[in-house]
Amino acid sequence: MMLLPRSDSIHPNFNQDLQRFLFGREYQIDELPFPEDMIRQHVRKGLIALRRGVEAVDDGLFSLLLGSRRWVCRRCGNSDPGLFGSCACGRCRKSCVYCRRCLNMGVVRSCTELATWVGPEPVRQPVTPGGNGGLCEWTGTLSGEQAAAAAELVRCLNEGHSFLIWAVTGSGKTELMFPAIEYALLRGERVVLTTPRTDVVRELFPRMKASFPSVPVSALYAGSEDRIPDAPLVISTTHQLIRFHRCFDRVFIDEVDAFPFHFDPMLEYAVQKAAKEGAPFAYLSATPPPRLKNAYLRGDLKGTKIARRFHGHPLPVPLFCWAGNWKKSVAQGFLPPAMLKWIKGKMEAGIQIFLFVPSVSLLRELTELLQREALDHVAGVHAEDPDRHVKVTLFREGRIRILVTTTILERGVTVPAVEAAVFGADDPVFDERALVQIAGRVGRSPEYPAGDVVFFHNGRTLEMVRARRHIEQMNEEGGF
Repeated sequence: MMLLPRSDSIHPNFNQDLQRFLFGREYQIDELPFPEDMIRQHVRKGLIALRRGVEAVDDGLFSLLLGSRRWVCRRCGNSDPGLFGSCACGRCRKSCVYCRRCLNMGVVRSCTELATWVGPEPVRQPVTPGGNGGLCEWTGTLSGEQAAAAAELVRCLNEGHSFLIWAVTGSGKTELMFPAIEYALLRGERVVLTTPRTDVVRELFPRMKASFPSVPVSALYAGSEDRIPDAPLVISTTHQLIRFHRCFDRVFIDEVDAFPFHFDPMLEYAVQKAAKEGAPFAYLSATPPPRLKNAYLRGDLKGTKIARRFHGHPLPVPLFCWAGNWKKSVAQGFLPPAMLKWIKGKMEAGIQIFLFVPSVSLLRELTELLQREALDHVAGVHAEDPDRHVKVTLFREGRIRILVTTTILERGVTVPAVEAAVFGADDPVFDERALVQIAGRVGRSPEYPAGDVVFFHNGRTLEMVRARRHIEQMNEEGGF
């Protein structure tokens, strides 16, 4: 649909509707719902910048050795020669190079023009402080460690420095961000809290709305119905930031080590592109990736380490339980006796269970076997499950008692009185980071600060040992 200017949207130098639509975003020029002559007029005035969607990189040696040009996609950052193709272009009537990496967002070619707004920023309605003179109405109290970390975070971000919060699972990382977010919003800045996982966004969004009730908050993930254009506070998956460009004054990345962000350069490119030039970043993780951890330990990245949970109890330490050849057991249609005994004991005690497995195929088989054992209220969930969010909600409500899941739920879902097991903990899918996060699902509530975490295996792996040692070391640093 073409958007024509309203009578009140004409500025002496630019169209305000176009300004509001394009500011902080990047679109192909033919995606903009405005007349092309209007867009070109703004380009000539220096209000809109254009660049090619796919550009040749000036790399003389590379081109000389390979006898071909090197390309980069300006939308997603792809520079892998194997992820570009060429085609006869119906638009420019030439042979065009296109990017395969972000093809699911629509084709971007070497003749494509990407448009961004470089004129004045739109005037936004200021957020109104509440009765306490602030914006945050969270009624909880930060622990001493949380308060110190929160103050240091505010100070460093205000000075333009990025900051790492390396904190154990269940330490209250979300709440200690509140002062820094509030400070930025009171200054009229735009803030994004981004994370790789949809489940984490869905959990954070209602908490942010409740804590900042007077602030428009937008949730961006596939299928979201809570999108508010130009909201000062945005909770988003990293995937959704690919269309943003120099939009946010401060960027908070929660679960910075999570798949797929840690393994996908496109997502890191998207987050960097969404930030304004010089915007500080806050990184949050219980298991930071080596790049950030080493930068912090060297003193190149400012940060803090929190080794205690907010309720003051230690992290549950995983138990190792030999289950024999678990793959063979499932293939033959029975559950390892040790695991079945543990599960039945928990069901008799009225305890909910997170049961993690290494693959979707095993998830389906194991769920069926558990149901055959006459265990009630068992469900399986994985990334492609269309009912995934419904099942997670039912689990939170206690209507599902055993939730069999892949690593998709290793983080971001909090249930007060849950215990956890990993079936096939020796599988390569379960590295140290994943196992630490899984153990972190247990004991998060002050009312239920302890519980079992069991790794059922057919032989201890180095990753299992590292995960347990990681947790024991954090408990030692926390004074336990």
